[in-house]
Amino acid sequence: MNRLFLLLFVLTLTNCSNQEKNSVVDTKKILSQNVEKTKETLKVLTPDQGFARNIPKEQTNWELVGVKDWCSGFWPGVIWYAYEASGDEELREQAEKFTAPLKSIAYSPAENHDIGFMLYTSYGNGYRLTNNEEYKNVLLAAADTLATLYNPNVGSILSWPSQTQFRHNTIIDNMMNLELLFWAAKNGGKQELYNVAESHALVTMKNLVRKDSAIYHVGSFDENTGDFLKGQTHQGYADESMWARGQAWGIYGFSVAYRETHRKEFLDTAIKVSEHYLNRLPQDGIPYWDFDDVNIPDAPKDASAAAIAACGLLELSKYVPSEELSKKYITAARKTINLLSEAPYYSGETNQALLLHSTGHLPHDSEIDIPIIYADYYFMEALLRLQKMDENSSQLAKS
Repeated sequence: MNRLFLLLFVLTLTNCSNQEKNSVVDTKKILSQNVEKTKETLKVLTPDQGFARNIPKEQTNWELVGVKDWCSGFWPGVIWYAYEASGDEELREQAEKFTAPLKSIAYSPAENHDIGFMLYTSYGNGYRLTNNEEYKNVLLAAADTLATLYNPNVGSILSWPSQTQFRHNTIIDNMMNLELLFWAAKNGGKQELYNVAESHALVTMKNLVRKDSAIYHVGSFDENTGDFLKGQTHQGYADESMWARGQAWGIYGFSVAYRETHRKEFLDTAIKVSEHYLNRLPQDGIPYWDFDDVNIPDAPKDASAAAIAACGLLELSKYVPSEELSKKYITAARKTINLLSEAPYYSGETNQALLLHSTGHLPHDSEIDIPIIYADYYFMEALLRLQKMDENSSQLAKS
């Protein structure tokens, strides 16, 4: 009897601990810590040096890249989020300084789909927080530039013009850049931009989302007939595997596509890919870089995929048809944010990054199990999203 009582007591404590882990995120505290860390990094980093990209093993400071790197917008984006979280005008000034060098991207020929990643994270957040008309003009120009990669024969944007081995290629990452086009169409840009974004999302949904709700990284199309040739991977483990960050891009991207178009098939797709992601998560709640790597559990994790998925789930929770499903996605996102906010994923004093253990491009032996700037960006976004949702819920409860 004593042994049974002890077992029940331990199980109760474990259950309470798990419930607390799923429900309690001190977003204010974590955001405050992140703001201070960003300010410390800004003491030694200036725009003329470059933009944070990653921190290799055995190093503590960011490796820097130039304006044309696809990740150049994420560091200004982190600073804008730090400004949003704190209201510190010094951070606003720093965000403006790091945003300004990216302007040329909007007015240069499009080299790839990453224009959205580079400019909506920087100029997009800047305009949202300041209403600076110059920022708006840059964003409108950027949307027009991105749209030049659209192929009407296929109905989608050419993601990588340089990767000719994939013919007309459309990658799941590109779903994230449609938000720039949707925004521009509502803010003085051409209606055609909306049509391009909607068509691209439809083509991606019909061809890259598989029957099992996992997502191909790359879809190859005949550039003349528009025929779908094959689905494959570039950064994942195998063509038919489930690359974690790609699945996260899908959760977020299709949720935004539904928000902007109200097409039910986008909502249904967002739910399907989210359920598949959540059902396949490992017990500790943070995905391996690819769910089908045969080396699991001795495979690297990807904190960036977790942060992106958390943002997407919080976005999706606002549109799903039942309160129960909404709560499920908020709870899942909250749990993820909790896990990222503590060891072994939260950097603390380890280095200049906010998060550890992201994986960029394992097949090319690039950025494996290290801090990567887009993980920090989406971590900050997830924290701010959750904080706002909790504040709104609290206000509703009081009214």
